[in-house]
Amino acid sequence: MTASRFRSLRRSRWLTLRSWRQRLVFWGGAIAIGCVSVAFADAANAAQAAFAHGIARFWLLPVIVTPIGFAVCAGLTQKFFRGAEGSGIPQAIAARHLIRGPDRYRLLAPKLIIGKIGATLLGLLCGASVGREGPTVQVGAIIMMQVARFGGLRNERGLILAGSAAGIAAAFNAPLAGIVFAIEEMSRSFEQRTNGLALYAVIFAGLTSLGLVGNYTYFGVTSATVVDWQDWSMVIACGVIGGLAGGAFGRLMLEVMTLARRWIAGAPRRNLLFALACGVIVAITGILTHGATFGTGYAQARAAIEGHPVSWGFGPAKFVATLATAVSGIPGGIFAPSLAVGAGLGRTIGALCGSGAFSLVAVLGMAGYFAGVVQAPLTAFVIIMEMTGNTENVIPLMLASMLGFGASKLVAPKPLYHALAKSFLPPKIVAPAVTGD
Repeated sequence: MTASRFRSLRRSRWLTLRSWRQRLVFWGGAIAIGCVSVAFADAANAAQAAFAHGIARFWLLPVIVTPIGFAVCAGLTQKFFRGAEGSGIPQAIAARHLIRGPDRYRLLAPKLIIGKIGATLLGLLCGASVGREGPTVQVGAIIMMQVARFGGLRNERGLILAGSAAGIAAAFNAPLAGIVFAIEEMSRSFEQRTNGLALYAVIFAGLTSLGLVGNYTYFGVTSATVVDWQDWSMVIACGVIGGLAGGAFGRLMLEVMTLARRWIAGAPRRNLLFALACGVIVAITGILTHGATFGTGYAQARAAIEGHPVSWGFGPAKFVATLATAVSGIPGGIFAPSLAVGAGLGRTIGALCGSGAFSLVAVLGMAGYFAGVVQAPLTAFVIIMEMTGNTENVIPLMLASMLGFGASKLVAPKPLYHALAKSFLPPKIVAPAVTGD
């Protein structure tokens, strides 16, 4: 075949009605992810505000509302929305490794959009330490799966990846982070065709989010940079300590969930009791910190990054509240709460070491801890760089993220999300590519 004939053939395929229909359906799916992400964010903010208003009027309200809310979320998920529990990222990872369509639809069924968003909002309404970013990943993957069915698209694995990347990009207003997350965390490899789909999905979802809410930085703006030897020592301290703490979070989460599953297996109703107990821990932690550990932790993280005072105990307390929420099994992500823990932990490290660069240590702590939790250092430093608008601190953020990743592996050998994905797969499907080993 001559070169001119080959180009003509490719051009004819590009111009066919069927190919354009598929493109329009795909672009429509990405736009839908952007719209859902914005609506989800607004609803999450309203739920947090309602809970904050309630505890401002009656400070003991969490003792009643939080445990009952946890039990209700767990019960609804167990009975009506199986597959919606937890972050949602492990389900998207698992779905990419399942071969049969029906198995994928079990984890990415349309009804799970209602369960995931509804239960996450209910969790925020009762003070759970959850975020909306992980759930947005699963919702994005579900939307793209429906796009595949409606538009006759074949590459389901690639579409799941594209929907996940678009979800992260729209949720954080961080398009680069969406792409890096797709490559590093979701697929753990670079595939030109698949990642091309992710790029297009991120562009359309990002443009939709940008058009609806405008351009903004998720955690505000900081210009803090490393300038002297003391600042470089903070890079090392925040990276290593943050990574160890992040690895400890991941390992504790996996081990507690394993023990909980064994205890619940004998009597499924114990699931409600366990969720209730986790709710009690979250409620007590929140009351002791005057409400600081309830919700996403967005306000506290932003305050720390912008150099405002944050209690030295916020980081450890938020760690406890996020761990208790995560192991309870209720729907909700750990992205935003983990970033808040990292910011608080950085401020604590800075205070103990006598550093006055409060904004800098908050950002470095965020990078070290988050890289330790997800064990995805590239995603960690890119997402933090984009969310804080700080492009002058790239090398210190990269170093803190890599140190966090290395320190985390000493505590938790298996990546958290890939280890969690194993619970959604049949034993014969679990392979090194899934576990991340």
